[in-house]
Amino acid sequence: MIDAHMHFWDPARWHYPWLDDVVPLRRRFVPADLDPSGPLPDAVVFVEAGGGNGDPFAEVSWAEQLAGPPVVAGIVAQVALELGAAARPAVRRLADRPLVKGVRRNLQDEADGFALGQGFRAGVRLLAEHGLVADLCVRDRQLAEVTELVRATPEVSFVLDHVGKPGIRTGRWQPWADDLARLAERPNVTVKLSGLATEADWSAWTAEQIAAYLEHALAVFGAERCMFGSDWPVSTLATSYADWYATVAGVLAGRSSADRALVLGGVAARVYRLTVGPPPAAY
Repeated sequence: MIDAHMHFWDPARWHYPWLDDVVPLRRRFVPADLDPSGPLPDAVVFVEAGGGNGDPFAEVSWAEQLAGPPVVAGIVAQVALELGAAARPAVRRLADRPLVKGVRRNLQDEADGFALGQGFRAGVRLLAEHGLVADLCVRDRQLAEVTELVRATPEVSFVLDHVGKPGIRTGRWQPWADDLARLAERPNVTVKLSGLATEADWSAWTAEQIAAYLEHALAVFGAERCMFGSDWPVSTLATSYADWYATVAGVLAGRSSADRALVLGGVAARVYRLTVGPPPAAY
């Protein structure tokens, strides 16, 4: 089992501005903080959390030293891709770090059109040159925009975080559903089944409510392009790790064992080029 989307951070080490208004998360989170009484992944992909005070190499170096289980098998680092060609030295240095498998420039709070800017597109193209994946963290209103980006850069492998953050809290289905289907038409993009509990009402969501969104993602992408992710510990605002796993596993229950294996680890291993050995004896 591979969790394709997990964060760790330490506010005592760096300031994370986005945590200023999220008091429950304003503390250190590392692999040892996962609840051992529930299902645990064998390996995880660490996704940047804005650490390092703007220095992506500092956050990567810290993540490389995190002790498992679960093992950090891959890292998605932060880079200011909007710098275009000027981002090349950073991308090249990150690509030389064995655990760095991708880059994320968080787009969810950017103005419309940001992802289609000339500089950002040039920066994204650098990733293909260095064998790195581009993670996309966007809100549902930005799906059409990033579909154009994906179409314009077919040489880049993209991963959509959190199923494009649909408006579950307000029951919004369209245009998210159609926009996601159009994005899924592009063969160079996969999707993470992650982060949806925090897009719903934190205290009142149900597995049945979220299942509809997960099932739509599976229908348009196919199991061969979907990967399980928890978005832990952000997800703890709305759910436990065990409950989120159960929600995704419930949607997969009627599928073949091959499909379940793809979503719960195979796709992440392929897309992020992960090397995951057997768990340590103490696991």
